[in-house]
Amino acid sequence: MSILWLSNVSLLYPVLGADARSLRAAIMRQLGIGGVIRQKLGSVTQVQALDGVSLEIRAGERVGLLGMNGAGKSTLLKVLASLYEPTSGEVMIDGDVTTLFDLTLGMDFEATGYENIRLASLFRRGNKRNLDVFTERVETFCELGEYLALPVRAYSSGMVMRLGFSIATSINPEILLIDEVLGVGDREFVQKAQAHLASVMETSKIMVLATHSEAIVRDFCNRVVMLDHGKVAFDGSVDEGIQFYHGVARREAAAA
Repeated sequence: MSILWLSNVSLLYPVLGADARSLRAAIMRQLGIGGVIRQKLGSVTQVQALDGVSLEIRAGERVGLLGMNGAGKSTLLKVLASLYEPTSGEVMIDGDVTTLFDLTLGMDFEATGYENIRLASLFRRGNKRNLDVFTERVETFCELGEYLALPVRAYSSGMVMRLGFSIATSINPEILLIDEVLGVGDREFVQKAQAHLASVMETSKIMVLATHSEAIVRDFCNRVVMLDHGKVAFDGSVDEGIQFYHGVARREAAAA
């Protein structure tokens, strides 16, 4: 049975030689994380990105992960994807994880589109038959035609996103982790991609989606988890979770 389980998970980032006054800007610019500055030991500043997070997500659950910027959403997703190892606590993942984070992650820009498709299939332990099916799916969906025979470095940014999105979504995911909504090219392809992504979400056994969009949460999720400064501030129904999120947003705006 597919399951994501975390018990009292915390994650501290050491930032060597950081000036506390400019730390948050440096973190957001260079690391793409938020968090609370917990302590400074000599020249080492530590940022608490996650603080005692305990969650259990089982098959059939579609979790909308809410929180203000810097709340720890992306960090939590990367822990669930085994990209980050927590400083403390326990994590158990039962099931194959597919991520939609950086669509260019693992892509070789010197290799052709077809070679990148082949590498992605091998990474997913596909055999020859699976490779043929996988290649056909990606080739059909990305609509890059003859460009697939060229090195990816020759692609425009939109074409790279098309290829990355098509590779990432041309499988049936068991556990699907998504960080924000994706823009992957021109308007027509974006509409096609969003419809396809909705289908992929439905076929996954577990989905965790980090977003700021209330509409997306209502459309695709049956549970809301909200993070606030690295802690779980809410875990419950969609309607109550969105209401709680609005309350936190109003308090943050009033305090700004």
